[in-house]
Formats: sequence, C-alpha cells, structure tokens
Amino acid sequence: MPVRPTAVLPSLLATALAASALTACGGSGSDPDTVKVSFKQSTDNSIHVMDDYLADIKKQFEKANPGKKVELVPIKAPDSEYYTKLQQMLRSAKTAPDLVYEDTFLINSDITSGYLKPLDAYLAKWPDWNRFIDTAKAAAKAEDGKTYGVPDGTDTRGLWYDKGVFAKAGLPADWQPKTWDEVLDAARTIRRRVPDVTPLNVYTGKPAGEAAAMQGFEMLLYGTEDRLYDDSAKKWVAGSQGFADALSFVETVYREKLGPDVSTALDPNIQTIVRGDLLPKGKLGINLDGSWLPQDWLPGSGHEWPEWSSKLGLAYMPTQHGQAPGKVSMSGGWTWAVPAKAANPDLAFDFIRTMQTKANAQKWYVANSGISVREDVAADPAYAKAQPGIKFFTDLVASTHYRPAYPAYPKVSTAIQEAMEGVTTGDTSVEEAARNYDDSLKEATDDQVIEK
Repeated sequence: MPVRPTAVLPSLLATALAASALTACGGSGSDPDTVKVSFKQSTDNSIHVMDDYLADIKKQFEKANPGKKVELVPIKAPDSEYYTKLQQMLRSAKTAPDLVYEDTFLINSDITSGYLKPLDAYLAKWPDWNRFIDTAKAAAKAEDGKTYGVPDGTDTRGLWYDKGVFAKAGLPADWQPKTWDEVLDAARTIRRRVPDVTPLNVYTGKPAGEAAAMQGFEMLLYGTEDRLYDDSAKKWVAGSQGFADALSFVETVYREKLGPDVSTALDPNIQTIVRGDLLPKGKLGINLDGSWLPQDWLPGSGHEWPEWSSKLGLAYMPTQHGQAPGKVSMSGGWTWAVPAKAANPDLAFDFIRTMQTKANAQKWYVANSGISVREDVAADPAYAKAQPGIKFFTDLVASTHYRPAYPAYPKVSTAIQEAMEGVTTGDTSVEEAARNYDDSLKEATDDQVIEK
C-alpha cells in the first residue's frame, strides 16, 4: 500500500483530529476479550478498500473465536498526520490500541522510541512466517536484531502513461525511455502538441510528504551513482552529485511547466487529484507513481475506471544515463505491529494470523494492488493473472531499492521534501537547496555523514 503526504493542517483542525484519534481507543480499563485494531483510513471517502478488507477479517476472527470481539479504530488523515496521531496514541497505555498499521519508513523510529513490542516469540511458533521473503522480513527488523512487524505486502514504482495522449503527441504506444532526458523530451513533446494536458507528474514538496521523497526524489537519486546512505561507511551521504542532479530534474519539470501547476503540485491532496481526476480524465501524460494505483479504479471504489488497463501503458523508470541495470524502482510497504503498551497483545497477534493466511493475504494483495511478500502467493498463477500490471510491478522487485531503515530516515525525508519544494517554487536554486539539505542532514543524523 502506499506508501505512501505531509499535510500541514491548521492547528485547530490538527488538534481536533488528534483528539478524536486519542479518544477513539477508549482509555483505560480495556476489555480483555476485545482487540482494538488501528489503521489508516483513506482521506477519499469513496476509497474503502482497507475498511472492507478489515471488516471481512473481523467477521472471520469473531466467528473463529467465540466471545472475542474486534474493534476497528480508523484514523482518517493524510500520511504525516496519521503518523503524528499514531505516535500520540502509542505513548500511553490509556490510548494505545492492540494492533497498529505501521509504514516501514517510520517503524524503526517507533521501535527506537520504545513504542512497539518485539514479535519474535510469536513468529517462532507461526509456520506461515517461513513463507515471507527475506527482504520483506528485514523491513520490520530493528538494529537489535528483533522483528517488530509483519509486512502485509510491498510495492514498486514506475511510469504510468496515457496511450491516448501519446497518440495525439505522436509518441509510441509501447514507450520505454532509456534515460532521464528521454522522459523529459516526451514531456516536452506533450506540452507542445497536446497543450491542454499536464505532461508529467513528479510528486514534490512537503505537502506530498513521503510520496515526494520516495515516488519522486528517490526514484531519481537511485538512478544515479549515488545513494542516501553509505552502507559500508554506515553514514548518510552529503554533497553528492546524484543528489544535485535529482534536484535539477525536479527543477526542470516545474521551471519548464512540464508538471502540474505549482499550486496543484503542492496541494496536500495531490495524490487523490492524480488518481481520481487527472489520469481517469485523460488530463495527464506521464505519471511517476506506484504499483497500487488500480485499487482506486476497481469496482466499488467510487472512481471505477474499468478501461484503465487499455488506456494506460507502463514503463520502468530508467537510470539517469541508461547505465546498468537500466531501470530503477523503490519499494516500501506497511506492517502490522503490536504496541508495547497494548492491553491484549496475544489477541492482536491472533488477528495478524487471521489476516495472513495464504487466502486472506492473496485477497488483500489483489484488492489493494499490492505486491506479494509471500512466496507461496507470488507463485500462484491466480495472483499473477488477477489484475493487469501485477506481473510488470512484481518483476521490478529484482531491480528495486529499499529506503535506509534507520530512525533518522523520517527527518531525512522531510529535509528532502523541503529541498524539492524550494526548487519547485523557484525560491531556491539547486545549489542552495542541496546545501540546505546537507545542513539539515547533519542535524538530523548527529553529524553521522560522509562528504562526497
């Protein structure tokens, strides 16, 4: 699931949302027969994939466990607001639910803060854990070697493009750019020949949050020779040419008006705008985005678009100059974790076991356009054929990269978003934005950096 916007809400609204999330868990005196499950609810009222899935699991769980109840605790908020409210809930036994939905980009920060319970004792007695691929298991493993979450899928990223727009622009229906310049050239062609269409969307700035950092910036940076983190030196990378080049790409998109209007690009709801309006209505030529998009277009989603698989093409994101391996993807995903202060941790893990039967896991991957992290599901022909695009995005796992899963990453991500926003609005040059990032990086990581 998406990974998936850092909305800066007015303080009054933010406070109200936080209060509603905190009171939702009901305070002290928890019922030992009720498991409270907190999850991220879509800000788009027409999208209820997660709600429907959990409602089904609730029925299964209560039927299989007479006398036990499941209380679903949805948190309806953009990504960054969800993270904030989740952390507020986890701080106290009075407000902590029994099970929480944790983005892999934030989980290590919550582990370090002592908010989550290690699950190794449960996992050792759960045969299905052996079905999970090692890279997915590592996403929820902390530096102490313990595992704190069970992944419910992963994701990959690539280029979605509108075949109708491409036909009008004289571009090929089987488009596959080999370099960044070829991506930009296609966008420029669309701007000239189909002027009423936004040529290219690259998520950017703080309002888009982690979508900007991961779908946007890191899909560029990891196509260069540089990375965010140097694994051999165990330090964060400052002053790299790749970082500056990725910023230059973003600057070019918005300076040449190849992307959405800046006011739209910096709208906290930009992801909903792209998936619910621009793409279905043929208003966007190329979209750098994730594997999960079709979940918004499936029957019952509110944005049904049965023609999407014939209207849209898929291309991998190329490396900067076409250098090996030639393609780039980033992967993230979400996990189910048990708070350290959960009242009913045993029930919580029993709920995970129900969610993660092979049949239920496969149902979830298909429903939310996710990529399987279970080898038995990935090997099932029914999974590969369940939805157009699944094979394309599953094949990208071989070329994918994962974010540095360290506690400092959320602050690093915010620094990336600020650098992107500066060059998007034109308020900051690439050079100045890169310097500002390096300064923020040193502060966020206690100066654990290596200069390139």
